[in-house]
Amino acid sequence: MIVDGKQIAEQVYEKARKRVEKLGRAPILSIITCAPNFETLKYLALKQKKAEAVGIDIKIFELEKSNTTEDFIQGIKEAVLVSDGVIVQLPLPETVDTDVVLQSVPSSHDVDALNPDTRRLLSPVVGSINEILLSQGIECKEKFVTVIGSGRLVGLPSYHWFQKGGAHVSVVTRDTHDISFYTKNADIVVCGAGVPGLLKPDMIKDGVIILDAGTSEDGGELKGDADPECADKASFFTPVPGGIGPITIAVLLSNVVTCAEKPE
Repeated sequence: MIVDGKQIAEQVYEKARKRVEKLGRAPILSIITCAPNFETLKYLALKQKKAEAVGIDIKIFELEKSNTTEDFIQGIKEAVLVSDGVIVQLPLPETVDTDVVLQSVPSSHDVDALNPDTRRLLSPVVGSINEILLSQGIECKEKFVTVIGSGRLVGLPSYHWFQKGGAHVSVVTRDTHDISFYTKNADIVVCGAGVPGLLKPDMIKDGVIILDAGTSEDGGELKGDADPECADKASFFTPVPGGIGPITIAVLLSNVVTCAEKPE
């Protein structure tokens, strides 16, 4: 079954809209960005469009490449004062300590859930995975899960979430010798390496659940880590584009509403 991420996203948006109506005011999301390129600007415009439809206001704090780590931390402090949620649009300049900046976003406003101290919110990718599994009535307890990739956006948060849910989790990277050793017996494979076509049909078992969040550009096209032919063997398969991607923005905005409803 091919998962329709847009359909699931719309369900998340609808719930968020109703919660905003009940709240009685427009939650505010502040975005810290730095010299955004064309693709980042398109992504920001999409966030703004979806936020407006839900009833969320967005404020943009744009910094320069010459700004220091301390400048970004100060920008976050200023954003916190006027908003319910704050995100830092990655990547940041190499001269800026990204980990320190992300950790400076207080958990009360950390709608991306990138600060290790944030507990009450799921990151947009993990939240998307949760929405997909819920929509299919799938529990992860006692499942064998292989996560491909160990990055801060997909791999690490997915590992912690599945482990907390009682799954048996292995994490591999693109450099792991014989990745198929870990994927062939997995009930669920989460892709987050950013290597087009890394996961092949001969590396998975029939009936596996493939959650592909490993988007990258290849020949001008957006592609996932899983070869599309893997869908023939999978019981559930998230395509790229159209799978996890659309849901992540919906979950992000839902997190903003949560912060507006229950400030810490």
